[in-house]
Amino acid sequence: MLAPSTPAELAQALRDAAARKRTIALAGNSSKRLMAGPREPADVEITTSGLRGVLEYEPHDLTISVEAGLPWYDFTSLLAEHRQIVPLDPPFAATATVGGVIAANCSGPRRRLYGTARDLVIGMTFATLEGKLVQSGGMVVKNVAGLDMAKLMIGSFGTLAAIATVNFKLLPAPEEEQSFLLPYPAAADAASVRDRILASPLQPSAIDLVNPAAAASFGGGDWLLAVRLGGNPAAMRRGEAELAHIAGRLAVETECPATFWPEVRNFTSLFLDRHPDGAVVRASCTLKDVAAVMESFPGPALARAASGVCYGYFEQAESTAAWFARAKGLGWKAVIEFAPEARKRTLELWPSPGGDLEIMRRVKALFDPSNLLNRGRLYRRI
Repeated sequence: MLAPSTPAELAQALRDAAARKRTIALAGNSSKRLMAGPREPADVEITTSGLRGVLEYEPHDLTISVEAGLPWYDFTSLLAEHRQIVPLDPPFAATATVGGVIAANCSGPRRRLYGTARDLVIGMTFATLEGKLVQSGGMVVKNVAGLDMAKLMIGSFGTLAAIATVNFKLLPAPEEEQSFLLPYPAAADAASVRDRILASPLQPSAIDLVNPAAAASFGGGDWLLAVRLGGNPAAMRRGEAELAHIAGRLAVETECPATFWPEVRNFTSLFLDRHPDGAVVRASCTLKDVAAVMESFPGPALARAASGVCYGYFEQAESTAAWFARAKGLGWKAVIEFAPEARKRTLELWPSPGGDLEIMRRVKALFDPSNLLNRGRLYRRI
């Protein structure tokens, strides 16, 4: 296992391995080893966990540059000291690295307001198999030069190059936050209230939908619509009144516990700990289809209800096949996002990749023509 301590050493390690046509397994802290495709055996293993530096941070500029191996927990703790955030809410945040979060394009409940990594990353340095360090973007929020190269790395699972440093735009933490759990007997009822919220002046940072099977983990038994608001005290009072008007009840009666969002963020890791043979399906759909997709899952399910991203949890990975057969007939797009390593070579992880796959393969050939880097890691398609 090679653990370079500088971006230059990382680039050199990639170059040395590629020059000898040796296959390479690239990772951060391997916190998301169950995510995406299998970890194929490789001649050389390289970790970015030795790259832990904070390169540039001026809180008044609302930007920061850090190395890819910096633990996500340490990164967000540093920002919290200055009441600043990068609100990606990734799973496995306690053990993930910055580079791993970006390479896997992880996001969570607050993507509704703040977006994903592609919206928060303003620059990057990555190391290629030729041993070059390529800088894309910069430290200025409005600087868009070269950003497309950085965007290629986001969600590539290390199949193109190794992320060495990442630059983020930062956001001030809200002065106050309030969250509400609104129970409904049916998914359609919750979706109707979601639509009214989206048409209102409210700007929630998160709107999640939890089905009854998942709600049991939070002490509930109905469909739960979770709404998270942030702002100054005056905005909070207005938001609470508006939400109470929309929901047809006093919002104060449905205020959710402080543990709710951390439990939502950690739902995947806790589920996989309890069900080592289980799998997690991620489905993307239109907002009008969220209720139908959520109702189709036979077990626990969560949704970013204002973004059209749904997560279904299966206690046995093989049972995903029946769900995918139905989803294909309905035109839903989905992947098996997490699965046991032993099952990944027999499951169809990404059944319907669409026309973009050929473009992605061409990009892979440009960066890694000999297919040496993280082979099969992108859902066994690349």
